[in-house]
Amino acid sequence: MAKNKEVKTNAMRILERERISFTHHTYECGEFVDGIQVADLLGLPHEKVYKTLVTVGGSRNYFVFVLPIEKELDLKKAAKSVGEKAVSMLPVKEINAVTGYIRGGCTAVGMKKQYVTRIDASAQALETMIVSGGRLGSQIELSPEDLCRAAGAEFAEITM
Repeated sequence: MAKNKEVKTNAMRILERERISFTHHTYECGEFVDGIQVADLLGLPHEKVYKTLVTVGGSRNYFVFVLPIEKELDLKKAAKSVGEKAVSMLPVKEINAVTGYIRGGCTAVGMKKQYVTRIDASAQALETMIVSGGRLGSQIELSPEDLCRAAGAEFAEITM
């Protein structure tokens, strides 16, 4: 089947509307693979590739965290960064209902609602970073500041 036209994700449409430049990377993917596998498939340096995690706070509000693929979210630091006593990971079965994205295709830009979002402070040292493009097989590369602006995010120390 020939691909005549690139199928844009909601995240890409939003970036274009905001006049934010990005590079789209694609890879073959039929099912969820973690960020490290994605980086390896695309031949990308691990320190530039970030994953997007969704949590729920004690207030029942949802919070989005963007962090390096090789790091773990520090739930205490994450909670503190959004003014919650505690946050816990959103169960996988609820990701689509909450974000509009599926596991492995979740990105901080263009979710169903604008959630409070934190990007790990390590991203500020990068010229560009790579995050999910909004579906499996799609990654977008852009400056950390542009991601921050497009996602309505702030930088914070959120990893272990």
